[in-house]
Amino acid sequence: MSHVGVPRGTARKRRSVALLATGVLTIPVLAGCTSDGEDPTSVAVPQDIAPASRDRVADGSTLNWAIDAVPSTLNAFQADADGATTRITGALLPSLFPMDAKGEPRLNPDYLESAKVIEREPKQVVLYKLNQQAVWSDGREIGAPDFVAQWRALSGKDSAFWTARNAGYERIEKIERGKDDLQVRVTFSKPYADWRSLFSPLYPKEVTGSPGTFNDGARTTLRNTAGPFRLRSVNKPRGTVVLDRNPRWWGDEARLDSLVFRAVEPGKRTDALTEGTVDVADIDPATANSIALAARYRGGNGGPPAHGPGAGITPAAALRSWALAHGSDEEAAETAQAAREETREAVAVYAAEQKALSGFAVRKSLEPSYTQLALNGESGPLSDDRVRRAIARTLDRQELADAVLKPLGLPAKPPGSHLALAGQPGYKDGSGALGEQDTKEAQALLADAGWTPGGALRSTRDTKAGSEAEKKEEGEKPAAGEKAADEDKDEKADKKDEKAEDTEKDDKASREEGEYTVGDDKPGSRSSGGSGVTAQDKQPGGAAGAYAPAGTAAPAPVAVKSRLGKDGKPLSLRFVLPSGPGSQSLRTVGEKIVAMLDSIGISTQVTKVADDSYFKDHIASGDYDLALYSWPATAYPATDGRPIFAKPEPATDGSLLVAQNYTRVGSDHIDQLFDRAVAELDADASRDLLKQADARIWAAAGSIPLYQRPQLVAVDKKLANIGAFGFAAPRYQDIGFTARQAAGPPANGKK
Repeated sequence: MSHVGVPRGTARKRRSVALLATGVLTIPVLAGCTSDGEDPTSVAVPQDIAPASRDRVADGSTLNWAIDAVPSTLNAFQADADGATTRITGALLPSLFPMDAKGEPRLNPDYLESAKVIEREPKQVVLYKLNQQAVWSDGREIGAPDFVAQWRALSGKDSAFWTARNAGYERIEKIERGKDDLQVRVTFSKPYADWRSLFSPLYPKEVTGSPGTFNDGARTTLRNTAGPFRLRSVNKPRGTVVLDRNPRWWGDEARLDSLVFRAVEPGKRTDALTEGTVDVADIDPATANSIALAARYRGGNGGPPAHGPGAGITPAAALRSWALAHGSDEEAAETAQAAREETREAVAVYAAEQKALSGFAVRKSLEPSYTQLALNGESGPLSDDRVRRAIARTLDRQELADAVLKPLGLPAKPPGSHLALAGQPGYKDGSGALGEQDTKEAQALLADAGWTPGGALRSTRDTKAGSEAEKKEEGEKPAAGEKAADEDKDEKADKKDEKAEDTEKDDKASREEGEYTVGDDKPGSRSSGGSGVTAQDKQPGGAAGAYAPAGTAAPAPVAVKSRLGKDGKPLSLRFVLPSGPGSQSLRTVGEKIVAMLDSIGISTQVTKVADDSYFKDHIASGDYDLALYSWPATAYPATDGRPIFAKPEPATDGSLLVAQNYTRVGSDHIDQLFDRAVAELDADASRDLLKQADARIWAAAGSIPLYQRPQLVAVDKKLANIGAFGFAAPRYQDIGFTARQAAGPPANGKK
């Protein structure tokens, strides 16, 4: 499923002012939220991969797997590595501790006999004992020289290596050969709890041994690999990366002859499935619905196909399915059959699509990542933690999770942690540090911060010493001239209020005509962080996405006097959302958030931008107030979480060094808890420190987790051991068809 979030390349880079609430939130609350054990309601959604024993999987065949694009690099440690890089290298290179179905790192016996901490004092020492059969595709054994070369490339000490991350590697003091090259002793200068995160993927010394091969050589090819598959070709013009069986693989032999990763844009996945050019593809809910309809009507009356997938689809069944897919109910679908002559061509096309799609199943689970509302606390109203907490407590997170996950039949419990997901060890719901949804408390926080209803209409009255207000409080009588002046001011204020009411009537009429910027009080107005609708905007080439598109239903109008403001300025926030076809879920959630904020008088200027510029040009650069994006789960939150939530530091040029903390919200205390957790070798003690850090991240209210992302994968029904993997890494050698397929990609859409 296409869903805009942190790019996978950015996710991989993660290896590398106390804002405790006042008034509503107290220190004991924070402490109480982190003292318990694991959350007893923490249950992971199981993976959905059609599991089958290897003896039920046929030997041979070619599998076509959709990816977004041919990766820019095959070096997973470079900045532009992405999800395709991860997927492909997972089949080619050693991963020493892949994640299991519960999100825990597990020793991989294909590469390791054992790996453990053998010394803690005076320094931490880890001893790796490698599988004696493990070799690179050129026949050389995997050993200590490969570990040493990778450490030197990623330690950060040599700037000639263009690396995206060095977290953990910079703590290594030395790497030594044991009794032979199959034993590797790693000594750390400082304790490192997440040592299992290192050397995965492991590259051969031929790649990491020099800056030239590291920076450029591994971008387009990997001549030496050590996985169940080896790289045959990378063809960017054709959009394919082809792998075939590794003849030197010592583990369970791959069931497939070849594995083809084929570049298919998310918006073209349905066509690719229909045409038979891919067997597996991440899909969006619309495509999943099409596959479900095809399965429902594949036999005319819901029965099995007569001769193979989809063969039994009748014209009447296809028309009924077509009508349902286009918004009709059952009764309307039956009525539509009377007009089948007029829709014959559309029905024929749709029937062919349904026939093809009926050969696929939708595998679904929850992706190991969560979508959050990010609040940029660098400047403006959101620099005040009271405003951020008020917004967080206005949100009905359950409603937002339901909107995305319930229609897909997936559990919709909002995440309770920034650092772990349900089912992972150490998961604990720490959201109590912020508090539950409570509109009254939100309004009280905003009032305490000075944002009041009608505060945008006029500036605060003069309160200097000797002012009229103070005189009245002291019982003094104003002079005649002062009284007249005061009456004149009151008369002007009343006229201003009447004018504002007239303006609101005009605004309401304009909203009904569909010309408005979401949350604006004046159609076509230009305000900080947003754009109104103008004649120019409506023309091709006008400002894209800074306004609600034509036909968008206007939100219920809110009286100007109920809008929150302070000192004559409205509380208006710029909400940036992606505009691509695969981001509909984010926009749906965004619309609901706009309505929730609107209900308490907070205006939002919605700006829709292209998916490819959403993260780089807006999130990373800080060009937003509110935004929706996702973070992937990790087995190593002490290492991976710190750059996301670390307190930004001022640079010499006056800018902020934010690492990956794109909300610009952090504290020294949070940093200290991460530092202690990553150096704590006792797993339980480290997790307790992380729970404390998570509670304070909730309290700071820069990041509000909303829901775990859905994972929808279309898979040929004859495939086994592939689909929605959830936390777990794929076992590529076990993937295959339960019936042998023809070699090469399917022709003419037929298997």
